[in-house]
Amino acid sequence: MGGLVRHADGIPRCWWPGEDPLYIRYHDEEWGAPVADDRRLFEKICLEGFQAGLSWLTILRKRPNFRRAFADFDIDRVARFGARDTARLVQDEGIVRHRGKIESAINNARRAAALRDEFGSLAAYCWRWEPPARSRPRRLTEHALRGLARTPESIALSKDLKRRGWTFVGPTTVYAFMQAMGLVNDHLEGCAARIAVEKQRASFRRPLHE
Repeated sequence: MGGLVRHADGIPRCWWPGEDPLYIRYHDEEWGAPVADDRRLFEKICLEGFQAGLSWLTILRKRPNFRRAFADFDIDRVARFGARDTARLVQDEGIVRHRGKIESAINNARRAAALRDEFGSLAAYCWRWEPPARSRPRRLTEHALRGLARTPESIALSKDLKRRGWTFVGPTTVYAFMQAMGLVNDHLEGCAARIAVEKQRASFRRPLHE
């Protein structure tokens, strides 16, 4: 099937990790697996914002540096960052030194804390936007996946986040977040990881609004 690559280990995978070992490991072990941990959800939506105009592999390689610089994306700690922290981060060569994106991450930490207070957890809010099964393609081919850069659910979630004061959360960014955090399973039909992710999603307990 188009879009699948069989690597030297004999495992069929989606085409997009290429041959990079770090990217392949991310594809196999993280992308699409359902996540209910607030810190990891916040991290991913921040890093998707930093990715704008760059490749995800660039961000993935810098992720350990981002975690160090942003207190492992502890929402409360990042929410308390001030002008000195911004100045420090702008000078940090290990991350993407874009003042607007740095300020956005700090702002979004404060918005995430507000969502957590309202819904009991950031996870409970995010999982409210999981698309219904009937809205998904019957067979996820490469052609179908390339047409899913944004969806009605990602447009609605983006709109709601912006209404709540979040930044760098356009519909395409939000859909990439949904893909990575397992709100959808966008591994291609025939990809070995698709089966594993389906099993995880079947047993995953969706967080509820407290």
